[in-house]
Amino acid sequence: MAKINSKVQASEAKVPFHRLFLRLAIVNILSNLMVPLAGLVDVAFLGHLSEIRHLAGVALATVLFNYIYWTFGFLRMATTGTTAQAVGRGDRDQVLLIGLRSVCLALGIGLVILLLQYPLQEIGFALLKATSEVKESGRAYYEALIWGAPATLINFVILGWLLGQSRGSQVLLLSVIGNGANTIFNYLFIVLWGLESAGAGWGTALSQYVMLLTGLGLISREVRVADIQRLVPQIYNFAALQATIQLNRDILIRTFALISTFALFTNLSSLLGMTVLAANTLLLQVVTLTAYFIDGIAFATESFAGILRGQNQTTQLIFLLRLAGMLSVGVGLGFALVFIVAPDRLFSFLTNHSSVITQIRQYVGWLLPVLGFGSIAYLLDGYFLGLTEGRILRTSSLISSLVGFAPGAIVAWQMQSNQLLWAALALFMLSRAVTLALQIPRTLRI
Repeated sequence: MAKINSKVQASEAKVPFHRLFLRLAIVNILSNLMVPLAGLVDVAFLGHLSEIRHLAGVALATVLFNYIYWTFGFLRMATTGTTAQAVGRGDRDQVLLIGLRSVCLALGIGLVILLLQYPLQEIGFALLKATSEVKESGRAYYEALIWGAPATLINFVILGWLLGQSRGSQVLLLSVIGNGANTIFNYLFIVLWGLESAGAGWGTALSQYVMLLTGLGLISREVRVADIQRLVPQIYNFAALQATIQLNRDILIRTFALISTFALFTNLSSLLGMTVLAANTLLLQVVTLTAYFIDGIAFATESFAGILRGQNQTTQLIFLLRLAGMLSVGVGLGFALVFIVAPDRLFSFLTNHSSVITQIRQYVGWLLPVLGFGSIAYLLDGYFLGLTEGRILRTSSLISSLVGFAPGAIVAWQMQSNQLLWAALALFMLSRAVTLALQIPRTLRI
């Protein structure tokens, strides 16, 4: 870390900064790539089963898990920003304390989720709209995957803590092991043992525990038990907990609004028919795949923005934004164009149902505005997370969901138009990009 800090402190040494950023971004991209690749393999396993309801059921249950898990995404996001700023200040004890507080919080939330799994399931599937066959497959997936809750949330913390210290190589190792285990387990459970959607849930849950054990093993090699024992009395410092809760609250609201938008998109897709739901699910897989590439850049932005804020080097943030912005927009538009040019060839890897591919051809063009505007939004998310500007993120997400997406989505539902539904999603991405960009000058004056 000393090497990284010395480079960042040299405000005029833009070439070393440029190289350091690219190095961390590439490692983050490789790490993130493991997640969508494993997800695409799982979708391919399910998409090639004789009944498409298993794919649709997993897509439906994923909406519920997005609420259950990603509502608590602040465990990763807040940990990264606060850890990076502590690294920038050179405060090693604070780095450890941030990790310990977040792990305790994650474990507590994970256990509560397990205790409330039945009412969460009943409420969630009562709100989600689909045929009884699709819901049956979704419930089977839910009942297996829910047992991975504690491991999943603690993994959020471990990844955020490592990212805050710019330890991208260890994040990459965890991603390779966790998602590699996911692919192997799902092949065994879905393909060999015929457990269908339940097999997908068990495979993903078990892989989270494999990833957790690996992460704890990595940390134990560098963090001494004596250091943890010395800092335990400070975990429950009231002032620190109050600041943590406020930041987590803002990020939770931000994440809840974003998840709700995609949940509504998926739910409205299901009301347009099973084929439309399957087509939109596969198109969203492309959005997710691209987002993981862009998030590799955004995570590097998050780490460096936090370190620079900790060192009070505001002027370097301008260069950071320019570099990360060019890379992000290039990746977003590049992915959109590739899938627009060759939809049949690329989507045939995910499904052999011709009716689904026919639907995809009609809507694949929406990837251009969704990913173009989305690339800017994802990047700026990372920037403001690194600065721990939770209020800005909260306000932007609420405006984008309630003003940018909801009105268009309502019209799309009334007119039963999937084209209008995708237009609403594009406006949502545009709203996020604009509302966040307008706040950049204020952060440069701090």
